[in-house]
Amino acid sequence: MEQIGVLLADDNLIVRAGVRALLARVPGVSVVGVAADRDELVRLAREHRPRVVVTDIRMPPTFSDEGIEAAREIRRHTPGTGVVLLSQYDEPEYGISLLAGADAGGCAYLLKERLADPEILVRAIREVAAGAAMLDPRIVAAVLSPVRDAADLTDDQERLLREVAEGRSIRAIADGQGDTPAAVNAAIDALLLRLAHGASAGRAGALRQLRMLHAAIVRRDEQGEALSRLLPGGLADKLRDDASAGQSAERLTVTVLMSDIRGYTTIAERTDPIVLAGLLDAHRREMNAAILAENGTVLQYAGDAVIAVFGAPYPQDDHQTRATRAATAMHTRQRALNAHWRQEGLTPFGLGIGVSTGEVAAALLGSEARREYTLVGDTMNIAARLQAFAHAGQTVLSGPTVTALPGPLAAALAPLPPLTVKGRAGPVRAYLLDAPAVVPAAPAVMRAGPPPVGQRPPLRSRRAAVA
Repeated sequence: MEQIGVLLADDNLIVRAGVRALLARVPGVSVVGVAADRDELVRLAREHRPRVVVTDIRMPPTFSDEGIEAAREIRRHTPGTGVVLLSQYDEPEYGISLLAGADAGGCAYLLKERLADPEILVRAIREVAAGAAMLDPRIVAAVLSPVRDAADLTDDQERLLREVAEGRSIRAIADGQGDTPAAVNAAIDALLLRLAHGASAGRAGALRQLRMLHAAIVRRDEQGEALSRLLPGGLADKLRDDASAGQSAERLTVTVLMSDIRGYTTIAERTDPIVLAGLLDAHRREMNAAILAENGTVLQYAGDAVIAVFGAPYPQDDHQTRATRAATAMHTRQRALNAHWRQEGLTPFGLGIGVSTGEVAAALLGSEARREYTLVGDTMNIAARLQAFAHAGQTVLSGPTVTALPGPLAAALAPLPPLTVKGRAGPVRAYLLDAPAVVPAAPAVMRAGPPPVGQRPPLRSRRAAVA
């Protein structure tokens, strides 16, 4: 179980000691330090980099909002840090306003008396460590009580109302109900509208609070969806867990896979652009599925090429095997697409794949306006070169990739003569994995494709997109 490091802050020695002793008995949670004031809290946070900070809102020297100020400073330096704010005041508006802010993800607001209830405190710690938000149950009740009688609600509506008041995200609610986010969003809107119809002056304030929470969780969900679309899925998840993960380069040993459609230029010349866009979309969808099935990460689509990595952003012990299996699945899926396309009189795609294992530097590179997750190193270049040697239906693997493969996979490979690669002092050791009959009875457009492995001239630089 992954440990959640917690930093405690409270000016009361008895509270600090009591909470520390309580959390010491919780599996998966460890206290990395304690602080008595704002300055000590900030200093220890920089020193220990905890996953979660549990802090009293009112701390020395002024006993106003030093805890909040310290938490915000900590999150500026380490954006992924979760924060549990403790207060002795039952302040619904204040608590809700904290969770409705732009940095609400990973923030909880609990009444200080909850320190005597380990289950609620531990739940809050786990929620904020995962990037979620949480309100004290008493505050939730204060929000709900004025609006419950505004309309007769079903049990499902009561449950939904409570989940909204707790600040749960739409996606989390949808996953819990086994429904789609769109359906949950529509149900929340309908519920709030029903409550509004019967809202009195007293209920209007609570209803406004619920609307504030609803807007906040919608905004957080939208930001998360946008992040997933703009970045590789594994990296998006990693950044949601730890926003500082993309601030520096990381040295990794990975396996890179690059695929390319043989004869694509000729296909594009002879195919209606709208039809070609549909073919490319179907091709990318199937390639993406094959890569994700092996827990790979699609880095980018570069024209007709697909570039993926195994072993990043999360390490994998068997990334070589996963990449090889993914390559085989990509050929299988493309064969199925080709069979369907032929029935419709469409031109099939011949797929060549290169796979290379080695060390890379992984980082978010670019400008402040736009950054991309990029792998830099010779491993990327070798994958591109090996891909260029692969004929339609073939995968060419580097020596370091093959060395780590289990027996059955390695037995299916044929060693190639040493390949001469432009820009390298010596030949490259490589192996061939054939996918038989990928494009049988290929039309003229495919017959014009590259010659079989072993009959190719030295490579020219194929893609500027490859670092």
